Parts: sequence; C-alpha cells; structure tokens
Amino acid sequence: MNASGQRTTTATWTDAAGRSHARAGADARIVSLVPSLSELLVDLGLGANLVGRTGFCVHPRAALRAVPKVGGTKDVNLERIRTLAPTHLLVNIDENRLETVEALAPLVPSIIVTHPCSPRDNLGLFRLLGGIFGAEAAAELLATELEGALGEAAELRAAMPAETVLYLIWREPWMTVARDTYIAATLAEVGWHTLPAVEGGDAGAARYPAFEWDEAWLGALTRVLLSTEPYRFRAQHLAEVEALAGRPALVVDGEMVSWYGSRAARGLRWLVALRRSLAVGS
Repeated sequence: MNASGQRTTTATWTDAAGRSHARAGADARIVSLVPSLSELLVDLGLGANLVGRTGFCVHPRAALRAVPKVGGTKDVNLERIRTLAPTHLLVNIDENRLETVEALAPLVPSIIVTHPCSPRDNLGLFRLLGGIFGAEAAAELLATELEGALGEAAELRAAMPAETVLYLIWREPWMTVARDTYIAATLAEVGWHTLPAVEGGDAGAARYPAFEWDEAWLGALTRVLLSTEPYRFRAQHLAEVEALAGRPALVVDGEMVSWYGSRAARGLRWLVALRRSLAVGS
C-alpha cells in the first residue's frame, strides 16, 4: 500500500488507506503527527493552515516554532488535539499507532493516511496533499525537483558498482532495516543495498531486525552506515563498529536518508554526493 495520491474524480483524492478526500477549504486546520509531513506542508505553502504538530516536527524550525505541540508521534495528547479543532489530521502507517488514529477519528472530520515506501512514492504524496489543499502548483514543482534527483541517482548507479551496506539505527540491541523500508529503498537508489537481504513480510523477519555481530551474512558486507536517528550515533561510535564489523564505517544524517516528503530530493542528492566523495577518497 502506498500514498498514490491518484485523483479518482475531478473533486476527490485517495489516500494510502483507500479513503477519498474532497478539496479542503482555504480555512482548513491541519494537525500533523509526522515530522516530514509537517515540513512538506510548509514547503507546499500551507504553513498557515498547520495548527498542531508533534514535538519531533522541527523543520523548518522558524516556521514551526509557534505551532502548538500535541505530543509525540506515538504518544499523542488527544485532549490537546480536540481543543485545536482540526479539520484534517495527517498520519503515517509506519510512524503512528492505529489505536491513536482510531481514538482521534471521532474528533477530526478528515484523517489523511500516508505510506510512502520509496522515494518515487513521494510524487503521489505531493499530489495527494497538493490536491486536497489546493497547492497543485507547489506540488508539481516538488515533483519536478524529485524527478531530477531520481535521474541523478540513476546516473550514479549506472556509473558505479553497487555495494552492500549495514544501516544501523540502534545500539544494544544492535538493529538495522529490512529491504521493504523507506530507508532501504532510498539507499538502493544510490546503489547501496542493505543487509540482511530480508523483508519485513518474510517469515520470522522484522522490518527493523535486531542482529548479532557473528551473523553469516555480515561476510558480504562492504561498509557500515551509522544513522544519527533514532539512536544518536556519533563519531565516537565508529571505532567500536569498525572493530565489530571488520569493515569501514561512517556516520550519516538520518534525516537525509529516512525523511520523505519535500526532503526526499535533497536527501537523494546528498547521498549521491556522499557516494561520489567516498569513491574519490578510496
């Protein structure tokens, strides 16, 4: 399931849960429970309509500073949202709990469900939100920018051999990502294929699996990427990880890799530049 944003009639748009949404009025009041979607709303020119956000919705900082917080992505203050009287709520299948969305359903007339699983899925996401909130022109500009970044990533894949990487998101227990996550799909766009080669839908597999450093599949590893989120990996962790993996490691900006929405194009270009710089330095 993904946020296709496909327009079903001249007046409705379909979200990732298959729900149809009509055009919102100019006075729409939006609460976002997803950091990357809050950023996207501002970049679509809809910052004035954003009346609530999570404490993790921090970009762009200046535009969001005055927007009231309603808790976290998982722990939401329902009463706070009720008092804000939103007309629309933005949620994500991976980032928000189903029970939270169900509890909010009686309080918010329109809940828009998103689920981009790859960078290209952002094209539909832009058009979904742009269509509902009357920001089609801004959405198309973002789509054009993303198409350009996807093209640059494709050129890189054609010019450089693929590598296998371990993308660390947590320490003790050590955790990584399965290949059916947005993170893995983003890394694959620049020729970095994540290990282990599993998907969360595989029997006995998790989307964010824990592992031990004696796993057999680590023998195929090229390098290790330490994300700055959700665990705050820093330079001081590099020596430890390189000793455990027996491979080179580097810290990468987790927001550039995992945030969808309007950051997707910047993230892809950042990764393209990173791969090129590593090739020059090798």
